[in-house]
Amino acid sequence: MRKLYTFFRSSTSYRLRIALALKGLDWEPRFVSLPRMEHRTADYMALNPQGLLPALVEDGRLFAQSLAVLEYLDETYPQPPILPKSAVDRAYVRGLSQIIGCDIHPLNNVRVLKYLKSRWQLSDDDATEWYRHWITEGFRSFEATLKASGLSGSYCLGDAITIADICLVPQVANARRFLCDLAAFPLSVAIAGRAAALPAFEAAHPSLQADAF
Repeated sequence: MRKLYTFFRSSTSYRLRIALALKGLDWEPRFVSLPRMEHRTADYMALNPQGLLPALVEDGRLFAQSLAVLEYLDETYPQPPILPKSAVDRAYVRGLSQIIGCDIHPLNNVRVLKYLKSRWQLSDDDATEWYRHWITEGFRSFEATLKASGLSGSYCLGDAITIADICLVPQVANARRFLCDLAAFPLSVAIAGRAAALPAFEAAHPSLQADAF
């Protein structure tokens, strides 16, 4: 049985829960609490030296970094595909995914927010302003890319779910948790809404996870 080390509010874990559900792959949860710093315990660090979530264990092998794991899953379990056949289209959805995975998420990761508060004495309001600023910057780029490409349909690439949608839905959910104003990004929000309504996305929602509190 494959095991997913996950935390319900972790957007990167959310991505993998969506992909596993889309591909109909069973998995056993291993809950790791970020607020309780369980990802930094000796036992977890021995499993995943990066000390981050998520981590997937399959056939005794550890897979980490959600974007890499999404590609591993698609190469190993190709149906239904989450990467398109065309190299041009693959580059497009990877680029969208990396706007979220490389430009937005790292700046708003919980460890960054904690460091801002502890090292620079930012208040909760200041940390939230930081979060919202980088959400706005990232979604501005995401929205502009969608519009400029002309490739979106029901989802980021026509009517097929790809890794771009798998990254987008958790990021929209996190933005809403921090009460970010997404009114300037109607195309991104509409695509995320359609994708989030799909059964696989619904099953992966943070509120439905056994460790949700």
